[in-house]
Amino acid sequence: MSHRGQKYSRPYPQFSLCGLNCGLCPMYHISEESHCTGCGGEGRPTCEVIRCALGHENVEYCYQCSEYPCDRYLEEEFDSFVPKRSRDDFTCAKEQGIDHYKAILEEKIEILQFLLKNYNDGRRKSFYCTAVNLLELDDIKTVMDQISEAVKPENTLKENAAVAAQMFKNMAGMRDISLKLRKKPGK
Repeated sequence: MSHRGQKYSRPYPQFSLCGLNCGLCPMYHISEESHCTGCGGEGRPTCEVIRCALGHENVEYCYQCSEYPCDRYLEEEFDSFVPKRSRDDFTCAKEQGIDHYKAILEEKIEILQFLLKNYNDGRRKSFYCTAVNLLELDDIKTVMDQISEAVKPENTLKENAAVAAQMFKNMAGMRDISLKLRKKPGK
């Protein structure tokens, strides 16, 4: 992370300062040039959390801050493109080390890219991003094995995408995980 007065950047923008998995966000996987580059990536604006971290020494991730969890983490939150519930990944990073967590995230990103390439019928990007974000890696691998056994080459992309989505829903149901983003109630 760069220092105060310099442009904010991060060596690993796929895992944000606040704990969001940028590498699993639909905006990160847009093929256009205007896609999101992740937390601290080129062209990304500075957010409230970044401004806060710049005022603390040696804080690359919020969980490293002596004030964590602060009010910003304790308030009722709603999701944007990525579930904020994935901040539980801080526990893994803290207990097993950031390099271990980055390896898990890289594997999840690879699986997500495979899903988007092979099982996205144009309506499943956010769903797959949410599923890969919230499910444990071992559960995702189990679902991927189930998908490879269940899909048929003669099926349409839409049919195979429906099979894949249902298998993720089944696993999430077994783990009591909601794969729906939490939206702010309408005014």
